[in-house]
Amino acid sequence: MTRLGQNGLILSAPSSGSGKTTLTLGLLRALSRRGVDVSGAKSGPDYIDPRFHAAACRRDCPNLDAWAMQPARINALAATGADLLLIEGAMGLFDGAPPDGRGATADLARQLGVPVVMVVDCARLAHSVAPLVAGFAAHDRDVCVAGVILNNVGSPRHETMLRSALKDNRIPVLGAVHRQAGMEHPSRHLGLVQAGEHPDLQAYLNRVADAVEVAIDLDAMTELAEPIPALAQTGPQISAPGKRIAIASDRAFAFAYPHILADWQAEGAVILPFSPLSDETPDPTADFIFLPGGYPELHAETLATARTFRAGMRAATCPIYGECGGYMVLGHAITDKDGIRHAMLGLLDLETSFATRKLHLGYRSLTATHGPFAGDWTAHEFHYATTLRAEGTPLFTAYDAEGNALPPMGLIRGHVSGSFAHLIDRA
Repeated sequence: MTRLGQNGLILSAPSSGSGKTTLTLGLLRALSRRGVDVSGAKSGPDYIDPRFHAAACRRDCPNLDAWAMQPARINALAATGADLLLIEGAMGLFDGAPPDGRGATADLARQLGVPVVMVVDCARLAHSVAPLVAGFAAHDRDVCVAGVILNNVGSPRHETMLRSALKDNRIPVLGAVHRQAGMEHPSRHLGLVQAGEHPDLQAYLNRVADAVEVAIDLDAMTELAEPIPALAQTGPQISAPGKRIAIASDRAFAFAYPHILADWQAEGAVILPFSPLSDETPDPTADFIFLPGGYPELHAETLATARTFRAGMRAATCPIYGECGGYMVLGHAITDKDGIRHAMLGLLDLETSFATRKLHLGYRSLTATHGPFAGDWTAHEFHYATTLRAEGTPLFTAYDAEGNALPPMGLIRGHVSGSFAHLIDRA
């Protein structure tokens, strides 16, 4: 077993909505301002938080998915090269996929052998914070809860009560962040707005970092970090679907996993970004076109009138693949939340709508016998679109995280294919 040459620490919580993302951003910016060589990572399938992490510490932020990724890939992605890796957990510490919680942040803690700092939302807590923290610390002897941060504290008196309740607990209180305005960032139906859309991102990151520096003992926190052991520093690779890959890349198509693109480039593939929102067409020399997920429904009118983009896509003869939002754009039309129908590319016999929203969420096990991504895959589905029509040859057979058969996913017609699932790794 070799060492990655870096220390690691996980920021988790008893539940979602505890303030993990805000504090992670503040910690990354505060530590990087102090000269600490720090990088972030995000547990689970998430396209938005990693972009904020990267902006906070000016280093790329990988996803580490204990359900969908092979252990060797997690080890390789964790080797960011920074002295300190700060991983933001997803949901609660032990919350994972049904039926048994596989893929929880706790699984990452076990695999990487790093301790956990718990962020506890104390807005509706006082002395009960003590059994809460003690219970999480004692739940699994293989998961080390090494510290606690009290968040959303109401007043100095409230902080005194919380610290008093925890004074006999062996787990140190690293700080108490008081409730204050300006710490939240905007949200929409899939979560936070994208980093590139934040009206003043750098000022926001510095404001949160200022609050964190006052409230949290950064030296005590970083001293809790432990060296990350790794089984390997190179992981499995996903074969590139082409040598010259045109990828839609703008605010409507921003959800492409960096580790997949990195795998393609490691094979020698050239990435050719283009912007449909700027009415750009795919590079005519491309031998594969990829429309990633994103928020096309928020830009449906622009996409519907992007004549150069539409003509270039319709003229392309190389394989075309769309994922989630990109898949919807390959269809005939998208109806937005106001009930307005916008014509899309019409390359697949598909029509979707946001006029009536329905959440589709969960891990998926997929198998394709044909198309550009034939074989077995782990994937994730997260969208609110309603399918009004989907006719033709299905692309994937699909199972949920519990192994239950789902209806076939996606469509393939000639050289065009896609589905709502975000591919993560080879199964």
